[in-house]
Amino acid sequence: MFKKDLDLERRWGKLLTGLAELFGKKPSDLNAVLFIIGVQELGKGNRHFSKEEKQDLMHIATCKVLSLSGFYELDFIDQDGWPHWKLQKTLPHLDSADQEKLLKLHVLEYFEKEFEIDIR
Repeated sequence: MFKKDLDLERRWGKLLTGLAELFGKKPSDLNAVLFIIGVQELGKGNRHFSKEEKQDLMHIATCKVLSLSGFYELDFIDQDGWPHWKLQKTLPHLDSADQEKLLKLHVLEYFEKEFEIDIR
């Protein structure tokens, strides 16, 4: 494993530990963290979401974190308060492992910028 991969995993572990302290349960994976971000971005609090809504929340989170690098831009918020995003620039073609790394890096940046959490 490369040094930068080890650093990413160390920072990711630190974030998961911090989220566990905040929520009382450690998120199990990237999707769980994306769900948390989606709920935060929707701004309606933690309530029961349907399976489709959970998928939508993870999509909202993915767009939000990738917007930090200009891949997406908030387009509008619908009458129910759900944000809709539009693609601004083509995402790179990556294998699944590199896609996960890209998302993890952006999730870390999201928490550092939005919540001023030091995950270094």
